[in-house]
Formats: sequence, structure tokens, C-alpha cells
Amino acid sequence: MHTLDWVVMGLYFLLMVGIGLWSYRQVKGTRDFFTAGGRMPWWLAGISHHMSGYSAAVFVAYAGVAYKYGFTLYIWWAVPVAVAVFFGARWIAPRWSRLRQQLHIESPTEYLAARYNVPTQQIMAWSGVLLKLFDVGAKWAAIAVILNVFAGVPLTTGIVVSGLLSLFYITIGGLWADALTDFAQFIVQLVAGLAMFVIVLIKLGGLGSIVDLWDRLPPTHNDAFAGPYTLGFVLAYLLINFLSYNGGTWNLAQRFIAAPNGREARKAAYLSSALYLIWPLILFFPMWAAPVFYPSLADPNQSYSIMAMDLLPPGLIGLVLASMFAHTMAMTTSDANAITAVVTRDILPKLFGRFRTMSGKASLLAARVTLVVFTTLTLIVAINQQNFGGILSLLITWFGALVGPISIPMLLGLLPAFKRSGSAAAILSWACGLLTFGYVKYIMENASTAVLVASPVVVSAVLFIGIGWLTKQSSVSPEVDRLVDSLNEDAK
Repeated sequence: MHTLDWVVMGLYFLLMVGIGLWSYRQVKGTRDFFTAGGRMPWWLAGISHHMSGYSAAVFVAYAGVAYKYGFTLYIWWAVPVAVAVFFGARWIAPRWSRLRQQLHIESPTEYLAARYNVPTQQIMAWSGVLLKLFDVGAKWAAIAVILNVFAGVPLTTGIVVSGLLSLFYITIGGLWADALTDFAQFIVQLVAGLAMFVIVLIKLGGLGSIVDLWDRLPPTHNDAFAGPYTLGFVLAYLLINFLSYNGGTWNLAQRFIAAPNGREARKAAYLSSALYLIWPLILFFPMWAAPVFYPSLADPNQSYSIMAMDLLPPGLIGLVLASMFAHTMAMTTSDANAITAVVTRDILPKLFGRFRTMSGKASLLAARVTLVVFTTLTLIVAINQQNFGGILSLLITWFGALVGPISIPMLLGLLPAFKRSGSAAAILSWACGLLTFGYVKYIMENASTAVLVASPVVVSAVLFIGIGWLTKQSSVSPEVDRLVDSLNEDAK
């Protein structure tokens, strides 16, 4: 990298630190730390939701998919997410904000004690925390691969450096720092992505290459479904994305919880959906074009990074690298904040009596210590990511397959249609979903990725809904009935 690239990176890091320091002054307690005091405007919540939904893995593992299979990356990843968030804006997003209004929740799992019971809440909280160790670890590993390609930084060093920088601003600034850095990172990745798009267009011959490119690529790169990314796989991921992006992934639920009311949360979801539908067409174009420039790459995961190094002038290389950092830190820091909320609000008070009465500065200190501990554990997972099958396996197989059993009771439990699904339905659907994953992955032979990803969530959904249908209406407690109905409209 050129000196100018390092200057750009340095300025970017200073900006992140500055936002963290400013946000520190806005945080008076855990309500500010975890939910931004319920004052986050819809446009900031929407951009933060979008930025927190994907990481630098897009520039590594997904760039490899684009290099090998082409346009299917957009059909498999971007379109299902956009569709899932669009429909979630109608049914799910406003209910998260209303939960904060009605129950004063600060974590996404806090309401589960009232909706089901404490054991159900604890099961969902513990399993979600463990799952996120793997998911966040994969994202640290992805940014380390990029640092290695750009600057020759060893993988372990890259993981530790990116982790420590993120840990600084999120620990002191909470959700306000997270959301504001998401916005700054959105601007950085917008400028960097557009620059990369324009330069690749010029190298290919101008605007006409947007269409002509596909004639220069292997015929299968035009296909909507290619390789392991079949129609069944896409439909399975559409279901998983509906659960994940509407709150099953806790950091994304936080964006809606932090909105002032349900109407603002809905607008935030619509904005995020539109960004997922439009922006990837620009972001992915250089990845689709990579085989034209590098027809025989040994490691397709490095295609985007190598292209940036070869095609961009000094300064812009640093900006593109900063944008890759932006994506990873947007997602990992928001994940860490959400997990910390769950641990300090829902887990520790049930384990240790002194946490039940803790408030003010003591509660805020506990939250910050918890955040440091969780992030440290994710860095350890990242350093050992090859033991779990690599980055793509962690992101798609483990997270995709396991998020469904956890999020089915969380999201469907918000809806009036599933009032009769109580704690037994929640726990049984969760347990059978996890057992299904274990059976398909370790016992069933030659199972496709689609089957591995879809089967746990389908089993969980069928059991949760089926048990509810078999339960008599009279078994629904008045408290649950009132809670679910109170989420239909904003408080007046």
C-alpha cells in the first residue's frame, strides 16, 4: 500500500475514535447504551440496520461465490434479504419498538420471560450467545484475510487489531456509537464502492460493458441459480432471512427497538430493504467482472482485494480497505452490543443476585465488562476459524442452520396468530431444530447445503405452529393475550 492509503486508513480510524468519544457523553445508563434511549431517527435506524446486516465476508467469501458462479450471488443473497425485510416491515419491525414502549425492554430476549416463562428465555438467551460466538468470529476472520492481501498483515494480527479498534468505540459509546459509526461507514463504503464500480467500468470499455460483460463470462455466470445455489437453497434462505433480518439476529432487532415508535421502525425497515435491493448491483459488479481480469485465480476469495490493489490509484485503495473495515465493524460491534444486552439484562440477573438490583453506573460498568469478555471470545474463535470449516462454512452452514430454531419462538411469539404456542412449543421446537441440524450434518450422508440449512428451521416452524394449533384457546393466559394484542398499535 502507498503512504496515501495509510493516511486515509488513519483518518478513518480517527473518525471512528472521535465518534466513540462523542457518544460516550450521550450514555448515562444502560437504556442509552443498549437502545439509544428509544430516540434513534428512522433514517439512522434504517441505515444502521442495513450496515449491520453484512460484513467484510461480502468482499471475501461472497466475492469467491461471484467469481465462480456469477449473478446467482445477487439472486441468492441480496434479493431474499430485501424481500424478507420488506415484509417484516409490515408484520415484525413495529412490534419491537412497541415492546420497548410497553415493557421497557433493553434486550431482544427480555420479553420472552413474559411471553413464555423464564426457563424458555434462558434457553434462547444462552443458545443465541453461543451461536454468535461463531458468527462474529467468522467476520473477524474475513477482515483479517483482506488485511493480509492488502498489506501483508498476518491473519492473527489482523484479527486482533480490528477487534481492539472496534472494542474501543463500542465499549465507551454503546448503541449511539454503533449507529453513528454505521452512518459514517455507510458514507465511506458508498464512495469507495462507487469509485470501484466506475473504474472497473472504464477498464471494461464504458457503460456498455454493464450488458456486454456477461458475454465475456462463462455462460453459467448469467444463471439465476448455479452450483449449490439452487432454487431450493434460495427459498430456504428466504425463510431464514425473514427470521434473521427481522430480529432473530438480535443486533438487527435492536435497531427497531431503538426507534421512537412502531411507525418509525417500519420506515427504517423499508429503507433498509431498498438499500439491499439496489446497492448490491453496484457493489457486486466488480466481483462479477473479476474473471475477465483474472481468469485463473488460485483463491477466488481474494479476487476483489487483488482487483482493488491492481486497478485503484493510491488513496482509493485505502478508502476501499476502509470500507471493508466499515462493513465488518458495523456488524460485529452491533452484534457485541446486542449480546451484551442479553447477558447483562437476561442471563446474569438469573445467575447472581447482586445483578438484579444493580443500576446506574454499576450496571453500565457491568455491561462494558461483559462486552469486552464476549468480544475477546469471538476473537479466539476467529483465530481458530479453520477448525470449524472456514469462513463460508461458519457464515452459511452454522449460522444459517442454527438461527432458525432460536428465532422461531422469538418472532412468531410476537404475532397474534401464534398466541396459543406457549413455552412447551417454544422449547420443543428449539430442541428438535438443533437435533435436526446435528442429524443432517453429522449422520445423514451427502446432504445438500439447502437441506442442511432448511431442515432445522422447517422442523422448528412446523412444531411451534403445530403445537399451538393443537392447544386449546383457553390455555392462553390473560397476560400473554394482553401483551401480544398491545403490540398491534403504538401507545397513545
